[in-house]
Amino acid sequence: MFYWLMKRVVIGPALWLLFRPRVEGVENVPAEGAAILASNHLSFSDSFFLPLVLRRRATWMAKSEYFDTPGLRGRLTAWFFRNVGATPVDRSGGRASEAALRTGLRVLGTGELFGIYPEGTRSPDGRLYRGRTGVARLALEARVPVVPVAMIDTEKVQPPGQVVPTPGRIGVRIGRPLDFSRYYGLETDRFVLRAVTDEIMYELMRLGGQEYVDVYATTVKGRKGAAREEQAAG
Repeated sequence: MFYWLMKRVVIGPALWLLFRPRVEGVENVPAEGAAILASNHLSFSDSFFLPLVLRRRATWMAKSEYFDTPGLRGRLTAWFFRNVGATPVDRSGGRASEAALRTGLRVLGTGELFGIYPEGTRSPDGRLYRGRTGVARLALEARVPVVPVAMIDTEKVQPPGQVVPTPGRIGVRIGRPLDFSRYYGLETDRFVLRAVTDEIMYELMRLGGQEYVDVYATTVKGRKGAAREEQAAG
């Protein structure tokens, strides 16, 4: 109830008015049944704009920091994300990654849409980075199609570090569902997982027109952070 109230009454109309999303391919999202929405990740606001244009509700993975940040702002953020259907994911790897996978399988098992950002974090510079193979494992274990989604220009209306988006036009381009049934039963094969993930990332690159970089975004962010620390010490 809260989800639809926010989308149709409280926030949704204002977002349509201020950001005038150009939407292509919304008919490619299955009208019913489970599917994974795999999107590039340019801005914090991606988690608002994509659900805005969908006809169905989707559950999205959101980093755990949005749910456990202390203070009033942190509590308000956690309350909002819980009520719009986001589920926390711990990105530290190992058991945390396994728990995130199980969450996705549970959502898909009920016939719902589940959204994931294969890059694992926002792009540091607008380019598309190497995908994590969790999306492939989820697709093969749940035996569901993957719908590629390209967010366009969202980093221009809300760059990293900017709290309130600046009004401007953004785009959402949704591709046809990708069928990986030929790989069912091979979800433990790391070469298959990489091949499936790379196919998804290729579709995202094609849809969004981003330059592709075959390294993880977290690696690039780590290098930049280390460079800043070295410069500050310097």
